[in-house]
Amino acid sequence: MRERPWRREVRRPAKPLVGGRRALRGALRPMTEALGARRRLAWLNEAGTWIGTTLDLRRTAEELAAFTVPELADGSAVDLLDTVLRFQEGDRVRGSEPPRLRAMAVAEIDGLDLAPDPVGELSVHSADRLGLRCLTTREPVLIARMTRADYAVVAPTAESADVMRRAGVHSYLVVPLVARGVLLGLADFVRAGTRAPFTDGDVALAMELASKAAVSIDNARLYGREREHVVTLQRALLPRSSPSTPGLAVSSCYDPAADPAAVGGDWFDVVALPSGRTALMVGDVMGRGLAAAATMGRLRTVARTLMALDIAPERLLARLDLAARDLEEDQYATCLCAVYDPYGSAFRIASAGHPPPLLTGADGTAAYLDVPAGAPLGAGVIPYDPVDVPAPDGSRLTLYTDGLIRSRTAGLADRMERLREAAGGAVPEGGAVCRAVTERVGSDRSDDAIVLVAGARPLGPDGDVFVRTLPPDGKAAGQARTTVREQLLKWGLEELVDTTELVVSELVGNALRYGNAPGELRLLRDERLSVEVSDSGPDLPQIQHADVSDESGRGLQLINMLCRRWGSCRTPSGKVVWAEQDLPVRTGAPRPHGQ
Repeated sequence: MRERPWRREVRRPAKPLVGGRRALRGALRPMTEALGARRRLAWLNEAGTWIGTTLDLRRTAEELAAFTVPELADGSAVDLLDTVLRFQEGDRVRGSEPPRLRAMAVAEIDGLDLAPDPVGELSVHSADRLGLRCLTTREPVLIARMTRADYAVVAPTAESADVMRRAGVHSYLVVPLVARGVLLGLADFVRAGTRAPFTDGDVALAMELASKAAVSIDNARLYGREREHVVTLQRALLPRSSPSTPGLAVSSCYDPAADPAAVGGDWFDVVALPSGRTALMVGDVMGRGLAAAATMGRLRTVARTLMALDIAPERLLARLDLAARDLEEDQYATCLCAVYDPYGSAFRIASAGHPPPLLTGADGTAAYLDVPAGAPLGAGVIPYDPVDVPAPDGSRLTLYTDGLIRSRTAGLADRMERLREAAGGAVPEGGAVCRAVTERVGSDRSDDAIVLVAGARPLGPDGDVFVRTLPPDGKAAGQARTTVREQLLKWGLEELVDTTELVVSELVGNALRYGNAPGELRLLRDERLSVEVSDSGPDLPQIQHADVSDESGRGLQLINMLCRRWGSCRTPSGKVVWAEQDLPVRTGAPRPHGQ
């Protein structure tokens, strides 16, 4: 048996005791009180071990409620202000509008049923409730011995007041939860049965405990607010939707990490290119938090600009590497870029130190592609070697960031195998495909993750693409206009015939004058109508600022005014100049394939 401290003092008293047993009890009382004070101090110190073990608001509230039963109270409840749960500062509890509290945790001794507010329920304290007085004054409220009238100002409803009275609750204490000057909520304590009522010493003890617990609750609030800010910034920097392109169905999803310190560097992008091609990119900045998110935003801006210029994946990564080296911070990033050509049914892929993509065949067989990894962006080690991968209709290319395959509980090889199995299984259509993949891989991740799935599909049975080879002479413009008129009438796009004839005349005229001769005329109908003319000339066209007296040089200016956008890109055999127009809106009409 552990030796009691007061026994040593009795054996060696400071002076002889006079008065027998009564005098002995009087001499022992200060020693017993000192022993109680030491126990309470030890109990308070123990609170730091049991309360605040995580940075989760609900878990911290549950730990506070459980820690106080039965040492301090027979029953306890913790309510937090609704604004705190949104990671904002607590209400000032001023004005006519009462504060909104949400029940977070309840703890009771065995056999005591107080019918408290259900956890998660939102409540508003009326003016006569003692909880509102506690919130308003930020001071504890004690009813040492409750009378019949006290139950009505303590319990949330008349029914719960009857339950408390029948359960033998006779003493009530409520204390505010305040940390760093921020009001967070309150904690209620009750005693029932034959237990002694709360005393002023219990009030001081509860206030000290509430002060310690409030710091943990506020830490969880600040932690959640930081994560929310980083995730909000990251989501704002990511594309909100993917363009619809012929021959490719793209689905994407972003899952932020639970730890705000682990959020920040992942991005993806999808850009529609001329000739119905699509550029895909995923990347991951090495780093965490706001700094990584800001760097990601700058790199994605540069990358998207380069993608829109229709630069080959390997050349794009080389230029992006230069941009990464120009950043003030010494930060690196991995990146994978792919361009899909629906007419060749193939991807051209280049990687800068990124995890390998997965290709799933139409039969559901998935395999990792052998893409030369290259060095991360910012390392200055180039060139990047591309690979061309056939992708017939029905196949899927899965791009992802390393957060998907890194786990707290499983090895890298195991997670990659789980990803391969998930990508190879049957998946739903549309945007749910990425979510299905992430759920099958598992949620025990330590980092944020992005999944981008691109599925090859048929170009459409209704002829959304039309290609015509043009003669290398002056007859090309006339044939192009005739071809455009006939094809647009077949597509039911009468409204665009005149404008498109004018556009194609300018494009073919430029090809004859500056590009040696026109090659092909291509019309693509998807979300927009695209007109493309190829030639063998290497020089890209530029808008000229013609004077009033000039008789030429206004063709591209005219195209720029008539079309939604236009551009040009180099090809192995020369270049392609293209222009896009919006399709006419028709109520009730079927949408073109791919929309």
